[in-house]
Amino acid sequence: MVDFSELPGVPCPCGVARRAFADLPDYPLTVHLTEIHLDARTHYHRRLTETYYILECEAGAAIELDGQRQPLHAGMCVVIRPGVRHRAVGRMKILNIVHPKFDAADEWYD
Repeated sequence: MVDFSELPGVPCPCGVARRAFADLPDYPLTVHLTEIHLDARTHYHRRLTETYYILECEAGAAIELDGQRQPLHAGMCVVIRPGVRHRAVGRMKILNIVHPKFDAADEWYD
């Protein structure tokens, strides 16, 4: 069990992430509560699959997937497979489910 308010915020390319379950060796993924404060830099992962569940977002928020911008609103869920260039646009709070466990070394920029 985790209380995200008790986890330290870790700077990430788009804001601040609170990452849960990285320390459980028998659990295959991590769950992040991420507050996106600014337009993220386009990046991709070679191994990781991310699933964004949009908790809240400002009007006009979107996600770019391989250059295609898709509008977002609270309650939407997006799967981002390895190799897909992506970035969040606008302020939002998301739950990010990462499989396998998040690895900062698997963040790639063109």
